Amino acid sequence: MAYEEITMLLGGWEGFELVSVRREPATGETGPVIELALRPVPNSAKRCGNCGEVVAVVHDVSERRVRDLPILEADTWLVFPRARLACPRCGPTVEAVPWLDRYQRLTTRLAAAIARLAQVLPIKHVAAWFAVGWATVKAIDRRALAARLGPVALDGVRVLALDEFALHRGQRYATVVADAETRRVLWVGEGRDRAAVRAFFTLLGPTRCAAVEAVVMDMSAAFAAEVRAACPQAALVYDRFHVQAGYNRDVVDRVRVDETTRVAGRALPRGAPGRVARVAERRELRGSRWLLLPNRAGLAPADRVRLYELLAANVALFTVYVLKEDLARLWTYTSPGAARRCWADWEARARESGIPALARFADRLAARIDGVLNHCRYPLNTGFLEGINNKIKVLKRMAYGFRDHEYFFLKIRAAFPGIPR
Repeated sequence: MAYEEITMLLGGWEGFELVSVRREPATGETGPVIELALRPVPNSAKRCGNCGEVVAVVHDVSERRVRDLPILEADTWLVFPRARLACPRCGPTVEAVPWLDRYQRLTTRLAAAIARLAQVLPIKHVAAWFAVGWATVKAIDRRALAARLGPVALDGVRVLALDEFALHRGQRYATVVADAETRRVLWVGEGRDRAAVRAFFTLLGPTRCAAVEAVVMDMSAAFAAEVRAACPQAALVYDRFHVQAGYNRDVVDRVRVDETTRVAGRALPRGAPGRVARVAERRELRGSRWLLLPNRAGLAPADRVRLYELLAANVALFTVYVLKEDLARLWTYTSPGAARRCWADWEARARESGIPALARFADRLAARIDGVLNHCRYPLNTGFLEGINNKIKVLKRMAYGFRDHEYFFLKIRAAFPGIPR
């Protein structure tokens, strides 16, 4: 292959020209290797690698060897003289090479190719494909992400969504904040307490905090307290999924366990009348969790029949199940007055039921009911954040976990750029 063809294939090397091509240099590499020797273009101006000014005085010259994009799947190395200039402003410093970043042994186009592949593959696979170090790929990807994403744009944000996700097997958590209108991840920070969320509102600043109209979240007391402190004018909107998940956990599951224990405590001796029916009732209660928690519409016809039989045989479960379905109606109203009347009726029935778990849940929800009823004015939910959290889990699995949280958060921001307004 002619030198001119190789130069055309790779796009050339500004300030240098091709001199020779050598195969299999004695440098210890395995497999086919192409080594290209370059020489400076005569009379080309040399610029300081620090300030960019043209410098005429050369301090010394040394040979450099860096990798470029592979040619026909063969590793490609460039050998060229790089001058150290006597810059009057910066002192001795290496000359600027347009296609090579400072202190790098990979050309900028090879680094760009690595960064592109790192967007879709784990670092380990990219490192194996290009035969470079794992840390090198990570550093390239991190620099490329930081340059592409830049500082997050926070102007014009009116509606926020907050949620948490596990960093390490449920033992450490992080908080993600997104624009609920564009579904763009704005910020990710380690922790899920007030101090963690406060870092975001500090970044947002008083002027932009005053422009926030609503914040949708779960019923986290820490989130709510910090939002009230930073954005007192913003309406808190509690997500339906999290409220109903709390009801299933604290009421439905609790009553099911209590009823199972109650039936087991009335065990009859062997051969006693009704013992077989009592054992069958206890077995049915034990296996009823996945009948009671889902919505009826999602059950198979046979499971729906089992559910009706179970509710017909147990008054406590029937009560909490009916109130569970009635609680979901709160998020269907568009009139705050009608929603408040529905809540008053639901709360009265919950307290009159005589079921301790139900009464405790009503007490907790009554203290936060304004956040539920705000759904009438701001019909928001954190469903899209749950999707983001699922994608975050995929990113963690691809990377076999992230120890560098700052890099991990850059990957999350890159994965969720949002939709145009």
